Amino acid sequence: MIRTISTEEITKNIKEMCIEANYYLSGDMREALDRAAEGEQAPLGKKILGQLQENLKIAGEEMIPICQDTGMAVIFAEIGQDVHFEGGFLEDAIQEGVRQGYTEGFLRKSVVGDPIIRENTRDNTPAVIHYQMAKGDKVKLTLAPKGFGSENMSRIFMLKPADGIEGVKNAILTAVKDAGPNACPPMVVGVGIGGTFEKCALLAKQALARPVNEPSPIPYIQELEAEMLRKINGLGIGPGGLGGTTTAFAVNINTYATHIAGLPVAVNICCHVNRHVAREI
Repeated sequence: MIRTISTEEITKNIKEMCIEANYYLSGDMREALDRAAEGEQAPLGKKILGQLQENLKIAGEEMIPICQDTGMAVIFAEIGQDVHFEGGFLEDAIQEGVRQGYTEGFLRKSVVGDPIIRENTRDNTPAVIHYQMAKGDKVKLTLAPKGFGSENMSRIFMLKPADGIEGVKNAILTAVKDAGPNACPPMVVGVGIGGTFEKCALLAKQALARPVNEPSPIPYIQELEAEMLRKINGLGIGPGGLGGTTTAFAVNINTYATHIAGLPVAVNICCHVNRHVAREI
């Protein structure tokens, strides 16, 4: 049975999601911040985490963005194969939702239309959209606005198969060490392992949108996530990069099949807000 969805509904939801993601911290990230503030051992680190909590409170009460860099909108659109869209082109509907969300929500417009000419588009479009087909008649939209303080700290490593899991661990720690304070820690570290050059980067970006309180369902990956989090928090970078026991809230790792001759690893770092919101239509 084919289900029809109006593209106007897509636009409406994307608009609301842009505003929601930038005004309010997601539940999983709020819990992670509160837990870190309680457990942070360094006095200065604890003070900074308290300031971050106060910032969130003010943003929610006054309806202002939780961070001045409201990011470039990244959307994952999971489309059921039994869905038919009417009223316009799906891509146009998504971009219109971003335009409305960023203009009507008074969010900073950070997108330039050409990477070299660099003229601001003035409405934060175009967004980056990733489409994936799925079974059924539902549409799942995930919006993850990405600020570039942390985005600029991300890395891809094309490892050799012989580098193995130790090489993966070293790549993750190298990326975090190099990022230092520049990614506005405490950070969330998204990791993609496998696939190809571009696939591992997409896996890492998707990993950031997974709630930080949901570990990987793969046992050895779950263990790797926990080990990497311990090691990253042992680096001493701390909140704001000023030292402490909380350098990261979580390490989320996604994997995919790969070629016998390769071991691609991407590390996509996000700042302490790690904005993400998902809706099913």
